Amino acid sequence: MLKALILSASSCLFCVVSQAQAVNSAAAILARKQVPIICYHQIRDWRASDKPADKDYIIPPTTFKAHLKMLADSGYHTILPDELYDYLTKGSPLPAKPIMLTFDDTDGDQFEVARPELMKYGFNGVYFITTIDIAKNKHYMDRKQIKQLSDEGNVIACHTQDHTNFKKYKGNDWQIQVDKPTKKLEAITGKPVKYFAFPFGAWNSQGLPELDKRGFKAAFQLTEPRDPNDPIMTIRRILGCGYWSAEILDHHIKHDFGHPVRKAITLAQAK
Repeated sequence: MLKALILSASSCLFCVVSQAQAVNSAAAILARKQVPIICYHQIRDWRASDKPADKDYIIPPTTFKAHLKMLADSGYHTILPDELYDYLTKGSPLPAKPIMLTFDDTDGDQFEVARPELMKYGFNGVYFITTIDIAKNKHYMDRKQIKQLSDEGNVIACHTQDHTNFKKYKGNDWQIQVDKPTKKLEAITGKPVKYFAFPFGAWNSQGLPELDKRGFKAAFQLTEPRDPNDPIMTIRRILGCGYWSAEILDHHIKHDFGHPVRKAITLAQAK
């Protein structure tokens, strides 16, 4: 009986210590200065059929190129998720003026347009792939292009199978939207897939332990506040908005990162 009580008390103490360590770890992550992370989608010229709201997610190539030139001229250095993870969890040093460039949804122009521009400046990026779109049509990347990006030093990460809202997952959805696409990407690249991006940037706290169970090191959202208990699974990004000039992007990186961006601002407002 005494032995059982001792074991029970030890177990409770272990739980308390583990919870305290988790809280302390979360507090340490939240206390570190956030690294600016930009999220791009389509990189193409606007069409007459594009709605004004769609243009937030469609950046003309000339604007995208101006963004990257500004980052290079300003002395930014791209980092990859492993470097960010070590910085957030261990305080590992980062290069001067770190920034992360991420690309969602498997669009082919990310390979055709973004890749050469990144290479021009010695930049690397993170590509969050929706696997249902691989080789879907001429507008999306194929397996060979994804493998090439990985081989060239970029990171391939999971963005679910078909962009279903993370908040709606239940039952077999975890296997369909997370497990299967992760294994598919690992088969394409020959490398483990350790990072995840939420479709639409939408997430809920209840689902975060499922990502932990599956071995993801970190997950990326958009502009909402981070989860106070699991900030490593709710890392924030800002949209590489199609309306933003390089000067406006520079303003957001310097002044607004870490705060929700509700709408695009004009250049006059940025000054």
